[in-house]
Amino acid sequence: MKKFAYFPGCSLEKMASSYHKSALETTKAYDIELQELDDWNCCGATTYFHVDQLLAHTLVARNLALAEKERLDLVAPCSACYKNAFFTNKVLKDDPDLAEHINFALEEDDLQFNGEIDVHHLIEIFANEVGPDMLKKKIKNPLKGLNIAAYYGCQIVRPRKNGEEIENPQYFEDIISAMGAEPTYFPERLRCCGGSLIMTSREAALDMVRILLQSAEKNGAHVIATACPLCQVNLECYQEQVNEEFGTDFKMPILYFTQLLGLALGLSPKKLGIGIELVSATPVFSKLLPKEAN
Repeated sequence: MKKFAYFPGCSLEKMASSYHKSALETTKAYDIELQELDDWNCCGATTYFHVDQLLAHTLVARNLALAEKERLDLVAPCSACYKNAFFTNKVLKDDPDLAEHINFALEEDDLQFNGEIDVHHLIEIFANEVGPDMLKKKIKNPLKGLNIAAYYGCQIVRPRKNGEEIENPQYFEDIISAMGAEPTYFPERLRCCGGSLIMTSREAALDMVRILLQSAEKNGAHVIATACPLCQVNLECYQEQVNEEFGTDFKMPILYFTQLLGLALGLSPKKLGIGIELVSATPVFSKLLPKEAN
């Protein structure tokens, strides 16, 4: 069993609890252990780096140092948390002077950043550590007849890594295919969902959500799969407001890829947090999946 330091981030504590549940259930099925970081702190999300970059790096570095102390690579399910951790890890490895400055602050917690670990997004664990072939081997309930739009969002592909395809990634679609489902053509899959723009420019943010939902629906998706709690909230929670603003009638379920993978593994919907979503996925599942999956 391979073990990683697990950084759930603030979102998975409450609003994205279904992501947390399904992440633990599905990784366990593939002999991956996610060991939650003891005494982790908020990464500052995206906005704090625009307020105080030094303190923002220090917040993230504390989590990295905690993972280093356990001698484990760090895994983050949230794309914003992942981006922050990946960039801070890289910046401090490349800038010894900055790392020394931040380590002075970390001494208060008897911690030190040494740049000895790597940072991964949760979906990368399934794409790279497990891989499509191994994913297929444990599928008990193939999601045949289910068209799933893979929504990467804008942050998951931002950290550019050597040899990785960032303009036309396919690993999310490969995971969906391994589930037995059909990846839906989704040209807007790398576009931003509006994120925190909903607070500053509501009309623009709602239009960004509309474009994504419209693209998925137009291309025949039954459900949108996401790998980020912030994207999930924007696409699901604001559908009603999008409908009111633009006269649309979207009823598109937005689920985490781990929930869909869990169904394909034969896990119960309750264990995966399915059934508490605002836009119910029941109509889709009742028509397309075997009764035991509902």
